[in-house]
Amino acid sequence: MNGAIYLGIAIVGEVIATSFLRSAAGFTQLVPSVIVVVGYAVTFYFFSLALQTIPVGIGYAIWSGAGILLISIIAYFLHGQTLDLPALIGIGLILSGVLVINLFSQSSPH
Repeated sequence: MNGAIYLGIAIVGEVIATSFLRSAAGFTQLVPSVIVVVGYAVTFYFFSLALQTIPVGIGYAIWSGAGILLISIIAYFLHGQTLDLPALIGIGLILSGVLVINLFSQSSPH
């Protein structure tokens, strides 16, 4: 597999783990806590594999940017958490940065 696929798996793992953090209730709920721990273990394992072929700064920018966007969407639908206009603008700028890296940077994992 190439670095971009590993990075995608890391992003999915992080989004799943982070989505269950609230339900884990400070790690007092067994099943959500296990999902969080396993999710982050998968995340960091595959992120480390991705960084073998992707520069760390680029990989981290894509990983964190995609995570912020996806978690914000999930929080809206699962927890009813809304974002105000400045938050939406900020997330839009993060998304724009990830797109610029992927579409135009010679350092990105094309």
